[in-house]
Amino acid sequence: MKNKILNLLLIAGVVTFTACNEDETPEPTTNNTVETNTIIDVTTENGFTILGQALTRVDLVDVLEGEGPFTVFAPTDSAFQALLTELNLTSLDEVSDDDLKQILLNHVVSGKVMSTDLTAGYVNTLSDGPEETKLSLLVDLTDGVMLNNRSKVTQADVAADNGVIHVIDRVITRPSVVDAALANPNFSILVAALTRDDLTTDFVATLSAEGPYTVFAPTNKAFQDLLAGNDDWDELADIPVAVLEAVLKYHVVAGTNVQSTEITDGMMPETFEGSTVTINNTNGVVLTDQNGGTSTVQIADVQTSNGVIHAISAVILPKL
Repeated sequence: MKNKILNLLLIAGVVTFTACNEDETPEPTTNNTVETNTIIDVTTENGFTILGQALTRVDLVDVLEGEGPFTVFAPTDSAFQALLTELNLTSLDEVSDDDLKQILLNHVVSGKVMSTDLTAGYVNTLSDGPEETKLSLLVDLTDGVMLNNRSKVTQADVAADNGVIHVIDRVITRPSVVDAALANPNFSILVAALTRDDLTTDFVATLSAEGPYTVFAPTNKAFQDLLAGNDDWDELADIPVAVLEAVLKYHVVAGTNVQSTEITDGMMPETFEGSTVTINNTNGVVLTDQNGGTSTVQIADVQTSNGVIHAISAVILPKL
C-alpha cells in the first residue's frame, strides 16, 4: 500500500535562486563549452542535493537537461521531511526506483507555464497512470496557487533555459480515485455519501485498490437536484442505505480505465452494481440510466493512479 502513496518530490530546503534572466546570452567558458542554466543547473547550484540524487538514481537528469520546456513544481526540504513523517519513513531508499521515477514525474508538466499563465482546472503531469495515461493535477487559484488541494506555491517563476520552477510547500502525492475526489470541493457530497458510516460496502478501501476504475462522479449540484426531486429526502442521511449503496455502485465501472476518447456511441458497460448504463457521444458524452434518466459529462478525464473520473451533471439511477 505504501508504494501507491509514496509520492515524493525530494529536494533540499528553502533557497535563494540565482537563475539567469531569460534574456541573458550564455558566455563561452575558457574551455570552449557554453554555460547553461537548465532546470538541473538551477537545482544543483541552489543546494537541491536530494533532488539531484533522486533524478540521477532513476535516470531523469538527461530528461530535465533536455530541450523541454518543462514546468517543475518543487517541494522544499521541510516538505520532504514532513512527508517522511506522514508516511512513517526514514529514508528515500525505502522507495523503489519505479515508484520514485513516477513520483518525480508527477511534479513535471510539459511546457513552460508561468504563474500568470496558470488557469483553474486540471493539467496533466508526466507521471504514468493506467493504460499509458498521464495523471491529472488540480490547480486552484482561489488563494494563490494550490495544487490538488494539498500543495501551495510559495515561490513562483524561477527561470531556467529549458523551463520554469515553482517552489511548493508540500509534496504532491500521486492521487487515487478517492484522493482526487477528496481534493475537489465540487465532490464533497459524493465523498460524504461514499463515507457514510452505515454503509455495508467499504467504498474508500475498494476505490483505493489497484483498479483500474472508471468513475462517473456526480457534482454537488447533481446530488442537490437528486434530493430536491424526492419529497422524502431532505438530506443525504434520508436516503435508505440499500438505495444509496446501489446508486453509488452504479457510478463505477471496474476493471477498466475509459477515457473520453475511448467512448463510442452506444457503449453499455456493466457497472459495479451489476446492471448496465448506456453511453453516447454524438453530442457530448451523455449517460442514460436504467430508468431513462440522462446525465452529461461536464469534466472528462481526471486521471488518477488507479482510475479515471468523469464529473457528471446528474445522479444516474439503476432499477431499484
